[in-house]
Amino acid sequence: MRGSIMNPLTKLNMKQQLILLFLVMVSPVFLLHWYGNLQAEKLLKNHVTNAYVELIKQNHTIINRDIDTINKITTTIIQNPITQKLVPSGDDSVIERVRKYDSVDKLLASYSIPLNGGEAVYYSLYIYDPNDYYFFAPKRQLMQTGVYFFSDHNKPAWFDYAVSQKGSGYMDIIDTNVGLSRIHTLAYIRAVKNVSNGNNILGVLVATKMDVKLAESLRSVSLPGGIITFADENNRILNSTEPGRSGELLELPQEMNSMEAMNAAEPPPSEEPYRTYDLITSDFIYIVNHYDTLGQKLVYQIPVQSLLKQQNELKRILQWITIAYMLLGCVFLVYFWRSLMTPLAKLAQFARTYEPGKLVPETPGRRRHDEVGVLMSALYDMARRLNALIHYKYTMDLKQKESQLQLLYQQINPHLLYNTLESIYWKSTLEGNSESAEMIKELSKLMKIGLSRGRELIRLEEELEHASAYVNLQLKRYNYEFRMEWHIPDAVRDILIPKISLQPLIENSIIHSVKAMGEDGEIIVSAVLEGERVTIKVEDNGHKPVDLAKIDKVLNDENGNHALGYGIRNIHQRIRLHFGPMYGLSYKNREQGGLAAILVLPAAYEEEPKGQ
Repeated sequence: MRGSIMNPLTKLNMKQQLILLFLVMVSPVFLLHWYGNLQAEKLLKNHVTNAYVELIKQNHTIINRDIDTINKITTTIIQNPITQKLVPSGDDSVIERVRKYDSVDKLLASYSIPLNGGEAVYYSLYIYDPNDYYFFAPKRQLMQTGVYFFSDHNKPAWFDYAVSQKGSGYMDIIDTNVGLSRIHTLAYIRAVKNVSNGNNILGVLVATKMDVKLAESLRSVSLPGGIITFADENNRILNSTEPGRSGELLELPQEMNSMEAMNAAEPPPSEEPYRTYDLITSDFIYIVNHYDTLGQKLVYQIPVQSLLKQQNELKRILQWITIAYMLLGCVFLVYFWRSLMTPLAKLAQFARTYEPGKLVPETPGRRRHDEVGVLMSALYDMARRLNALIHYKYTMDLKQKESQLQLLYQQINPHLLYNTLESIYWKSTLEGNSESAEMIKELSKLMKIGLSRGRELIRLEEELEHASAYVNLQLKRYNYEFRMEWHIPDAVRDILIPKISLQPLIENSIIHSVKAMGEDGEIIVSAVLEGERVTIKVEDNGHKPVDLAKIDKVLNDENGNHALGYGIRNIHQRIRLHFGPMYGLSYKNREQGGLAAILVLPAAYEEEPKGQ
């Protein structure tokens, strides 16, 4: 049963299948004519679509030029000293307020005039005046331009959102009053910042009648029975050649929405700020030009039937093309077989016989630069890379096992030394050598905390024990007389710190500052918890001058010579690797004299803090 439905073409080789395919395509001429008609229609749609793609870009550029002109005018108004002086305040007299109001009102009126013979855009300034300092000014919009003051009970609905944009302009459809009428208009809205203090908002500047201005640009393009729509990124219609659609949602085919989502995932080229994509359906041609900078799109919707009137001429052309196609088909068949099928057969043979790790022969057809040559070179090169990857993985597995063995060997020696020091400590104690025993005990602590069971981060309590053991060992070894003070509150003793962070800093203070000062020498270790940060200081009262710029270069300059500051740079880098670039080590001079090393760490604790 299974053999009866098997595809009979599988019993033919590629050459026989190619000949059969050619005969099937050229024999039924009437089918070819039908196919040609479909291709002619498709060709016409594509050509028209390509033409309108270029047209929509130019149309959108003109619209953006108009919007940019409005933006520049609003910038000029905002930066004008007359506008910047209009701040509601009780310090000015009533006559001064009247003069300021009148000056700004005239300024707005001077810009609210038609440009280049087109429609006018009207500018209005809305200012929040809760104390009613400008009581003489109108509280509702009576004219298409002017200055209007309001308080909380009559605040425009769009005012707070405009303020939140922090001076960036945007377009929105708003309701506004003109005289006793309430109109629905497209407006360009922009918050007015105080130039002298950028954090203060003086008010909101609104340019109305933008729908009339944009309609001029939309009417400049004639679509055969089509509709031009200008919308925002949420598909809300801002303007359209179809009356009464402002504010509605633009409905596009699902395929177009999917194309928009796919194009939005990839940034446009820097030299082309627009995204243009089209969709041809059975009824309409949709062309969308998206401008990412302002989040706006221009949409052309063209009926297909209005474009098919010229199809008859293309049908006659396709008839001649069909005849030429039948005559040239045989020639192409022979050429196609020799140039394509022979190398593809060799490629199939190699794919069937290749085994990973087996030696790959020389790539055939290296001189070919077409798709077949690229495919053959890519497949042979891929086989070679696969062999190299197998060899590399085998080598890396061997090196990984060698590293694991080496790590195990390295872990034996420190533990053996630590256990040996413990044995020597107890033997010295039993023999009465208490001072030597204590020094061995301190050294044993250094080894124990230095190992830290393989941990890189330990509690501050453990790090303080490590540093204290080092100080005690140095005092007994060299008979130093400097004073050591520890000011560590209990609240910070459980925070995590990279191990061996304090000991090198204390060692630097001893060697470079207090070791020759006798009883006058002093080292202070302190810690302070400030919210989510912990500051640890190692301070000394040494009197030698210190080059802080040189220390900062050692800590932060990646290209500098770090041979003289390896210890402190190591501490700084480890803290930043564990906690991030906002933490680390720094130095500063003390007001009382001496130097302070400052560690800034996050207040981080173990997953199961002590006591839980």
